[in-house]
Amino acid sequence: MNKGKKTQRVDKILGHLGIGSRADLKKMVKQGRVSLNGQVLKDSGAQADPYMDRIEVDGEPVFYREFIYIMLHKPAGVISATEDTRDRTVIDLLPDKYKVFNPFPVGRLDKDTEGLLLLTNDGQLAHDLLSPRKHVPKTYYADVRGLIGEDEVVRFEQGVELDDGYVTLPAKLVITGQGHDGDGPVSRILLTISEGKFHQVKRMFEAVGSKVLYLKRVSMGRLALDEALPKGAFRELTEDELALLR
Repeated sequence: MNKGKKTQRVDKILGHLGIGSRADLKKMVKQGRVSLNGQVLKDSGAQADPYMDRIEVDGEPVFYREFIYIMLHKPAGVISATEDTRDRTVIDLLPDKYKVFNPFPVGRLDKDTEGLLLLTNDGQLAHDLLSPRKHVPKTYYADVRGLIGEDEVVRFEQGVELDDGYVTLPAKLVITGQGHDGDGPVSRILLTISEGKFHQVKRMFEAVGSKVLYLKRVSMGRLALDEALPKGAFRELTEDELALLR
């Protein structure tokens, strides 16, 4: 939609934002609860410019937007889908005021993987971020079994052959620390990949004889996970963050 160019029915504008059904909105207008540019609205079918005109419901200004962009700190145990008959999905974590936009996850994180997931209803942006031709980098933090060292850094830089024979694009592996658990040594790593094959990070470590114990996506393109967001929490992107994605 071209901002400032098109008018729409007020009930359509408010319906798009999830404020009520057409019948609900008709009743709200009758009750004098909706105003347009400071005047109490008499007709729910009146035309307004959603970007330029001031619409208020119960005295609160309504901010129209066509698209929403949500950063979710995905917890383990929910799946990256819009609906599922067995498991909770990332959309189930959102309140109705966001669900009315019909957002979907941009790409997917495995059920047991945590971290940054973008939810939007902007199909073009999602396509650009996921297009194999664009090679948008994604960085993951992981705890992996064993002592990962310079050999693995070099192998990942050259691309590793997965279990199906596919050789990955060059990836950047950084070792951030090492420790132990009850079963032996554990390496803490950051891995940046620029493609998104099925279970790719897990399969890359399997290819070098290791196993991912914990996995969390920390960035996608230039957008980094807000570490102040607890697991399962979400917020809309700021204008600056949106600009980073574009």
